[in-house]
Amino acid sequence: MKDAITHALATAALLAAGGADAAEAQQIERAGAKKTSTGPESYFTGQVKVETLWPNNERIQASGAYVTFEPGARSAWHTHPSGQRLLVTDGTGLVQEWGKPVQEIHAGDTVWCPPGVKHWHGAAPGTRMTHLAVTGMADGKGVEWLEKVSDEQYNAR
Repeated sequence: MKDAITHALATAALLAAGGADAAEAQQIERAGAKKTSTGPESYFTGQVKVETLWPNNERIQASGAYVTFEPGARSAWHTHPSGQRLLVTDGTGLVQEWGKPVQEIHAGDTVWCPPGVKHWHGAAPGTRMTHLAVTGMADGKGVEWLEKVSDEQYNAR
C-alpha cells in the first residue's frame, strides 16, 4: 500500500508543479534505500522513526516522509507555514489542534493541517501509527517547532 500511495502522491505533486521538463529523465529511488532517522528528542516524545521519501527542491515545494510513532509517542506542538497533509497508513493515532479536543485517526484517514495552525500528532496508547506526511515549504522551511505535548494534554480524551 505504501508504494502505491507514494507513487500517487509523487505523481500528483509533479502534476501540480507543472509537469517534468522534457529534458529531465524519470528518477527511481528503490525501497529501503531512503534515509531513515530517529525523531529528535527535542521535537518528539517516545520512539519515532522518520523515513525521508523526497526532499523539498526547486521543482516541488514540498517534502515527503513516512513517520512511525511507537505506542504513546508523539510530536511536540508545531505549525507549518504552508500546511501539511497526513495519510495514516497503519495503526491508530491521535491529533489535536490547539484549543480543541484530541481526535483519533485510523489507517486510511487523511488529515489537513492548515498553515499556521498549532497542532500535534502521534500514536495512540498501546498501538503504533505510521503516516505519510507531505509538508509544504515556505522560504525553505516546513515546520516551526514549539513546546512539547505534556502527558496531561496527550491523555485528555
